[in-house]
Amino acid sequence: MMSILGTIFVGLIVGLIARAVKPGDDKLGWIMTAVLGVGGSFLASYAGAALGLYRQGDAAGFIASVIGSVVLLFVYGLIKGKSA
Repeated sequence: MMSILGTIFVGLIVGLIARAVKPGDDKLGWIMTAVLGVGGSFLASYAGAALGLYRQGDAAGFIASVIGSVVLLFVYGLIKGKSA
């Protein structure tokens, strides 16, 4: 239970940093920011394992999680821009 809460907390921090790094006006609430951060961490872990940087099941580093979150935020902006 604590690992899930810890992941959500770190995801919130990573999501906030990703939103600060990427320019533009993204109207996301704090829950979507946390989901973005957690998703970015999972994306970075999966991509790192696919590239051979991490072993299967290892967690991505903080910087890799921020990069993964920025990528997800960019993709979200592309999808949101086409639907609006």
